Amino acid sequence: MKMKVAGTLLSLSLAVSLAACGSGGSDNTAAQGSPAATVANGAKTKVTYWTIDRHDADYIKSVIETFNKNNPSIEVEMTVMADNFTQSVDIAFASNQAPDVFRTTDFVSFVKKGYLMPLDELMSSDMKARFSKLMVAEANTFDGKTYSLPSTGQLWRLIYNKDLFAKAGLTEPPKTIAEMVDYAKKITDSNKDVGAYGFAGNFKSASSAFTRVANPIMSLSGTSTIDGYNYKTGEYDFSVYKPLLEGLRQMKVDGSMLPGVESLDIDPLRAQFAAGKIGMYFNHSGEPGVYQNQFPTKINWDSALPPTIDGSRNGTVSVLAGNYIGMNKNTKNKEAAWKFMEYMYSVEVQKAYQEKGFGISIVPDVNSVAAKPSIPGIENFLPTKYDALYSPSPLSATEAKVEGVKTGNAVIKYILEGGDASAVLKDLTTRYNAGLKKAKEAGDTKAAPNSAFDPAALQGSMAK
Repeated sequence: MKMKVAGTLLSLSLAVSLAACGSGGSDNTAAQGSPAATVANGAKTKVTYWTIDRHDADYIKSVIETFNKNNPSIEVEMTVMADNFTQSVDIAFASNQAPDVFRTTDFVSFVKKGYLMPLDELMSSDMKARFSKLMVAEANTFDGKTYSLPSTGQLWRLIYNKDLFAKAGLTEPPKTIAEMVDYAKKITDSNKDVGAYGFAGNFKSASSAFTRVANPIMSLSGTSTIDGYNYKTGEYDFSVYKPLLEGLRQMKVDGSMLPGVESLDIDPLRAQFAAGKIGMYFNHSGEPGVYQNQFPTKINWDSALPPTIDGSRNGTVSVLAGNYIGMNKNTKNKEAAWKFMEYMYSVEVQKAYQEKGFGISIVPDVNSVAAKPSIPGIENFLPTKYDALYSPSPLSATEAKVEGVKTGNAVIKYILEGGDASAVLKDLTTRYNAGLKKAKEAGDTKAAPNSAFDPAALQGSMAK
C-alpha cells in the first residue's frame, strides 16, 4: 500500500498541473474519479483514497496493507491531505483527477455538487439493517438516498494538564464558565516560571475554534443550541453565548491565554500542550491518538466533561451524527471501490479502531464487541449519560447564504479586541436567520423546528 501525505500547496499545485495535462475526456483512463484505473502491468485495479485524518494514518495504512494483501487484484492507495481538504476535493473534480473513495467531510455540498454516488443499490440487506437506526438526513442521506454511513462520533471534552493544575492548587476540572476563567488565571500566575498559560484555542481557524468551545458547553447546559441554531425553535439565537463570550474575553484581558492564539492552528496548539505550555483547551476523542502517535508527550494530562453556564447539566454534550467515506459518482472502479468501503466499515476494522483509541464508534455492533481502549487518556472520552447523538445543524447551508462577517470572525474579534457582546450576538442572530431563510428557499437544507426536542431527555441514550 502506498501512502502519501500531501501538504496544501503541494496537493493543490499537483491537481492544477494534472488538470493542465489531462484530456478530461470521459473515455480517458485518467477520467474523473480514476487518476489511474489500473496498475502499469494491468493486473490490478487501483483504488485511490483521500482522507483528512492524520491522527489515525498509521493504523489505516496497516488496514489497507491487509486489504491489499487479501485482495491481490486490487491496490488501494491512500493520500492524507494536510489542510484545505474540501478545496482540494473541489480542484480534483474540476481537473478530472478526483479519488475513487474519499472522506465525506462536507457532506451536503459534496452531494449537491454531484461528487458522491448513492450507495443504496450496493448495500446488502444485512448492511442496510446494521445502519438503519443511525442514518441521519443531511449527514448520511439526502433526498432519500444514502451517500455515506456512520462510523465514529466526536465526543467533546475539556482537555487539561494535571501538572499545571496541581501547581496552581487546583484539584478538579472547572464546573462553570466562571470557574474556567478563574482557573485559567491561577494556572497562568502559578506557572510563569515555565511560560505556561491557562487556556488556548486554535483561533486561526476562527469558526472551528469557537464551535469547539461553544457547542459542548452550550449543549450540556441545556440550551438546545448547536452552532447558534436552536433545534427546538428551528431558528438561530446566538444570545445564549453571552456568558461564554464574555468569559473568553476576560481570559484574554487577564493574560490567561497563550500569546499568539489569533494565529494558532490546532496542530501547533497540540504541540504546545504536549510541551506543557497550555493548561486547558477543548477538543474531541481523537486526542488520545494524537498524543500517543503525532505529538508524544510525557505530561500528565486528562479530559473531563465541559463546564456549563452555571454548573447544572441540563442537557447533553452533542455528538454530531457523522459520516465517514463515500464513493466518487464517476469512478470507473465501482466494484473494487465498494469492496474497499465494505471493508473499512466492517466490524473488524472499526472494532480495532476503537480499541486503539483513534475514535469512539456510534455503531452498536462495534461497541458490543470492542474491548476498552488501552491507549492512555481515552478513559474520560468514552460515552457517559451526558453524551448523545445530535443531527447536524444547518450551519453549512446557512453560512453559504449569510451576508457579512461569519460567526467565527465576529466572536474572535470580540474576544481579542472587546466591544459590546450583546450587539455582536444580536447582529449574528439577525443575519444568520436571514441566511437560513435563503438556504431553505434554495433547497439547500430542510431544517425545521422540533418543538419536542429536549436535550435533558437524551441523557443516557449513548452510555453502555
